[in-house]
Amino acid sequence: MIGLISATAAGAAARDRLAAAWPERVRVYEGPVGDAVRRAFGECERLVCFLATGAVVRLVAPLLGDKASDPGIVCVDEAGRFAVSLVGGHGGGANDLAREVGAVLGAEPVVTTATDAVDLPGLDTLGLPVEGDVAGVTRALLDGEPVALAAETAWPLPPLPVGTEGRYTLRVTDRAVKPAGREAVLRPPTLVVGVGASRDVPAEEVLELIGAALRDAGLSPASVAELATVDAKAGEPGLVAAAERLGVPLVAHPADELAAVDVPNPSGAPLAAVGTPSVAEAAALVRGGELLVPKRKSERADGRPAMATCAVARRAARGRLAVVGLGPGARDLLTPRAREELRRASVLVGLDQYVDQIRDLLRPGTRILESGLGAEEERARTAVAEAGKGQAVALIGSGDAGVYAMASPALAEASGDIDVVGVPGVTAALAAGAVLGAPLGHDHVSISLSDLHTPWEVIERRVRAAAEADLVVTFYNPRSRGRDWQLPKALAVLAEHREPTTPVGVVRNASRADESSRLTTLADLDPATVDMMTVVTVGNTATREIAGRMVTPRGYRWQKEPE
Repeated sequence: MIGLISATAAGAAARDRLAAAWPERVRVYEGPVGDAVRRAFGECERLVCFLATGAVVRLVAPLLGDKASDPGIVCVDEAGRFAVSLVGGHGGGANDLAREVGAVLGAEPVVTTATDAVDLPGLDTLGLPVEGDVAGVTRALLDGEPVALAAETAWPLPPLPVGTEGRYTLRVTDRAVKPAGREAVLRPPTLVVGVGASRDVPAEEVLELIGAALRDAGLSPASVAELATVDAKAGEPGLVAAAERLGVPLVAHPADELAAVDVPNPSGAPLAAVGTPSVAEAAALVRGGELLVPKRKSERADGRPAMATCAVARRAARGRLAVVGLGPGARDLLTPRAREELRRASVLVGLDQYVDQIRDLLRPGTRILESGLGAEEERARTAVAEAGKGQAVALIGSGDAGVYAMASPALAEASGDIDVVGVPGVTAALAAGAVLGAPLGHDHVSISLSDLHTPWEVIERRVRAAAEADLVVTFYNPRSRGRDWQLPKALAVLAEHREPTTPVGVVRNASRADESSRLTTLADLDPATVDMMTVVTVGNTATREIAGRMVTPRGYRWQKEPE
């Protein structure tokens, strides 16, 4: 929850704008300012104070404890010109909150955290537990001093200015090592703990068993990603409580799936009880990996039979491939999630002209692999191969990456050994539709007229089916220098089922600086005015031109015929 505190009428007005924008995220604190700040500090994860920074500093100074637990605090000035990240820039989320507040209020976010100021990923922002000389390693990275990366465990990281040698070291490991001097240690979530249990097993017994197994194997509890078990034990209270105490999910797998896993220590007891000869080892290994700790049983001080078993596996290194749609070209139609993925990637793969659109959004050090037109399959293979090496990769495409773009060839290449994330974008049909009015108000279809990968006979059959079904049709790739007959042929097919006066919208470079659009009719459209940068939208039998806009009803009857 975000606490909002103000002292003046101007501050209250800005506060109310923020509250209206985020009704489910904020709580307004009334009353004397000092009391309000103190109450919000104890009750909220973050605060926005419409007060002077000096006043807030004096109020919160006695309350500050630790940057890992203190709320993030943002101050907004009386004129609403600046949103200042004051306390808890990273740990408290104040830096991101300042940017969000700025976007809502039209204020400039002021962030003074050193790593953010120079666009360097903070070690405490990577989503991994970090310990050791974090400040020293961060300072070395900021100063351009060589920092060695010791990656004992592969994990996809954003671009960092690290090498193979240096006085300072950034170690990535799941082992329970104590950080040396001038060393920061990142703990990736690579360990899966398989657990089996008798009914009513105490959570303490499970936790003691897991702790001993990790300790004896020299593994860090901070790298445990999940507890895994058989589906028959998914609701076992002791396992549920143990997972909650460890702060990880409890993942349950079907017994027949576990029974198919080859394990070193199968047993008849779990086979009779839950239908698989192994629970702990099989659950740890069911998604692949290396068994680090074979099955072991809990020990009970009173000598009674053990009620829990566990095994520990290290997951195979997994890279990360984000397939990112950049939208139609306008920067304000690039989604926030797409921006985040571009900044997270250590490797960017894309068409050269698309790379140029977003090059300024990449973090320094991002490795860029760009190529020209016609190399889609090569780019897909390159992106998958880089992710297979354990890298964080962004593969970019225009519009939505899943619509006539890079997602299909990439996913056709990708196996199950990498994580794939799809980032939707505003595709050309939607961008053109917004320019034209509301042509896609009812059922519609998109058809590419490029026969480079699809035989024309197939394309024509689809156009004819859309015409017979009375669907609004958006044509992608309508006409190029080498393909000048497909669009007239497609329009002729539609004309067999549509009136000559059917509205047709033509949009070129939707959302870009040189955007152009026009409304015409099926009979009057000149295909020679269309190129590959154009989207052509043909209405259905209900589509109308109203006040210069193309509108298709949502299936309702028109209230009246337009004049």
